[in-house]
Amino acid sequence: MVLRAILDHGPVARSTVARLTGLSPAAVSGHCTQFLARGLVAERPQAPGPRGLGRPHIPLEIDTGRYLVAGAHIAVAHSTLALMDLRGRIVADDRRPHRGTDPRQVLDGLAARLPQLVEEHADGRTVLALGVATGQWVDPDAGVIVDHPRLGWRDVAAREVLAAATGLPVHVDSHSRALARAEQLFGAVTTRSSAVLLFVGAVVDAAFATDGGVHRGPRSAAGSVAHLPVGPEGTGGPPAEPCGCGTPGCLQSEVSEPALVRQAAARGLDVADFRALLDLALAGEPRAVALFRRRAVLVGRAVALLLDVFDPEVVVVVEPGAGRLPECLDVMRAEVGARSWVCDDPASAVLPSSFTGSVLPVAGGAVALGALYADPLGPWPALPAVC
Repeated sequence: MVLRAILDHGPVARSTVARLTGLSPAAVSGHCTQFLARGLVAERPQAPGPRGLGRPHIPLEIDTGRYLVAGAHIAVAHSTLALMDLRGRIVADDRRPHRGTDPRQVLDGLAARLPQLVEEHADGRTVLALGVATGQWVDPDAGVIVDHPRLGWRDVAAREVLAAATGLPVHVDSHSRALARAEQLFGAVTTRSSAVLLFVGAVVDAAFATDGGVHRGPRSAAGSVAHLPVGPEGTGGPPAEPCGCGTPGCLQSEVSEPALVRQAAARGLDVADFRALLDLALAGEPRAVALFRRRAVLVGRAVALLLDVFDPEVVVVVEPGAGRLPECLDVMRAEVGARSWVCDDPASAVLPSSFTGSVLPVAGGAVALGALYADPLGPWPALPAVC
């Protein structure tokens, strides 16, 4: 609570932190002393001025000059390695395509890339931990990627492999839960009380965050929304292709990046990959824009379902159309307004990601920072011990 208050409001006086958290001034002072000793916060020098009576209020802020975290995001076709400071700002990132999808090859490749990224961009700061994020079913407690059908991975011990290869503490989670945590820590204020995050990329999944935590479920499988039935009806698109589950009209089979590339080819667009299709839409190519508008309708149907099931304060949609094509966000919100029973203000309830343009670098780093902010006085090997 104390560290979060400094993150949110810093530079901030200890007395203000006590008021914000409801803790006693003595408790706040004790925690801040330990944070200062560990290099997590710093005192900001006071501006010169007349001296008043009593002890001066020296404001505190998150110290970004001593430590970083590393983050890795493993997508279907590529992996992204990043460095992030303690305020959640990306210092550097490096995205490369997979040369193969063998899990050991991918994980060893990430570990081999990290020293150069640190040497070139850390500027003398120490890396505290490595966070790893990917889609589908991930067990954070075991540090295992349980099932990622698109990669063909099953029961991959990512934490064990990467900890041995890097010597760092390693934290592993799904990218949707990681991004939900990033929204809580560094994103829009409205995500703090409760939010559903819907990730729409090469895979589709979701996370539910409330009361400062992210729900995982007893098997860490919460957020499996790929097979929500949304159907193509009323979108002006072709009949749905059967999903891998055998049912037509599943969310992932209609709106995932591979699905959009296939739909683009059916409309006569010659695009090599999803990024090329997005570039066409951003340039205003009518057929590409139409595909993203259709996607927005179907995502809006899923968002309406999620709003009705969870009744969160907001749904954050991690999807480039919502973040970079304003008309698509309008279409999505209109679909929510037409279909949700509980949402009476889609404009405030449906939000794009706070990290549009840097979603994948943020995801991995957010896993590590989420662990740090959850237990800042825990046994972090690179931090000085506290009494």
